[in-house]
Amino acid sequence: MILLQFCSRKLGILSCCGLKPYTSKRAISLAMARPSSSLSDFRETFAKAKHIAIVTGAGVSAESGVPTFQGAEGYWRKWQAQRLATPEAFARNPSRVWEFYHYRREVMLTKSPNPAHIAIAECEARLSKQGRHVVVITQNIDELHKRAGSKNLLEIHGSLFKTRCTNCGSVVENYDSPICPALAGKGAPDLEVEDAGIPVEQLPRCHEKNCTGLLRPHVVWFGETLDSNMLTEVEKELDLCDLCLVVGTSSVVYPAAMFAPQVAARGVPVAEFNMETTPATTSFSFHFQGPCGTTLPPALARHKTERIS
Repeated sequence: MILLQFCSRKLGILSCCGLKPYTSKRAISLAMARPSSSLSDFRETFAKAKHIAIVTGAGVSAESGVPTFQGAEGYWRKWQAQRLATPEAFARNPSRVWEFYHYRREVMLTKSPNPAHIAIAECEARLSKQGRHVVVITQNIDELHKRAGSKNLLEIHGSLFKTRCTNCGSVVENYDSPICPALAGKGAPDLEVEDAGIPVEQLPRCHEKNCTGLLRPHVVWFGETLDSNMLTEVEKELDLCDLCLVVGTSSVVYPAAMFAPQVAARGVPVAEFNMETTPATTSFSFHFQGPCGTTLPPALARHKTERIS
């Protein structure tokens, strides 16, 4: 798998230099132990936590019917999605890439947050009234966490509903449907559909004063670096958290794949909620297998020790 390249104080060196992450003696011992699936034990840990970091991936959105473009679903028309999500693909054929992202934007306008998104947002709102902190660190670009009501949200890979000008660099929210007239009715994913071949001057353009530059989706593509300020915020949250949840992520795309193992390596409890085990499962304290919309709500529900305001 192509990895996201990034450079940051603690995490960046792992990907940029191909080095293995630091592993503490505790992490080694945890890796040898089988993670617990006891909900009551997790709930006791949850009740004591003051600063909770929740790392989410495509599995959360999949339960809302969002295409993950992973595995067997990894294709749009005859193109592997990862090959379209690169700056080189956009440079070669911006029309094709915009058709792909236009399709994804239009699909997302028909989807809604599911019980997992809602449980996370409700947990954040409830615990904030108790002086406790919840932050969501998501790899997803669909804004379903935002629509569910999450406020402390770090979208590390950007958003489908933001554009960035390739000329002036301006980043703007954009919920237009279609995003430009030339893309109306375009982007169907079916194998037999031909590329629209839209002239570049008819693709989304910048509306800033004295600029008509070509717009691109404001997302992090494979081969691009993550925003350094965003990574600094992520590192701060991971350093402070006393409980980490990993929800609906395969733990194979970097740098996010290293977030929870980094927390586990310093002895902080990590709970994984996923449809299956991942390469990182054995390094975590808890593992709950099944749909996130089923396993997560009872895990994050009000604990009997919580005061009601």
